[in-house]
Amino acid sequence: MYKKDLELQRNWVKLLTHLEQLLGKRPKDLNGVLFLIGVQELGNGKQNFTKEEKQDLMHIAICKVLSLSGFYELEGIDAEGWPHWKKAETALPHFDLMDQEKLLKIHVIEYFETELKIEL
Repeated sequence: MYKKDLELQRNWVKLLTHLEQLLGKRPKDLNGVLFLIGVQELGNGKQNFTKEEKQDLMHIAICKVLSLSGFYELEGIDAEGWPHWKKAETALPHFDLMDQEKLLKIHVIEYFETELKIEL
């Protein structure tokens, strides 16, 4: 394992531990953390979501965190308060699944550090 991979793994565990302390429950995986970011970005607080809404929340989260590197741009907010994103001119690199997960984790950590001012 590379040094950068070890650092990413350490920061990921720190983030999960922080979320567990904050929420009283540890997110199981990246999808759980993305769901939390989606709920945060929607801004309506805790509520029950349909399966489709949960998928939409995860999409919002992915777009939000990848917008930190210019891959997505906020297009606007609809009448129900849901943000809508569009792909930016900066093309996403083509990665295998493992590298996609790393890219998302790096951006999720950056999101919590920059957007929510959480020190890891």
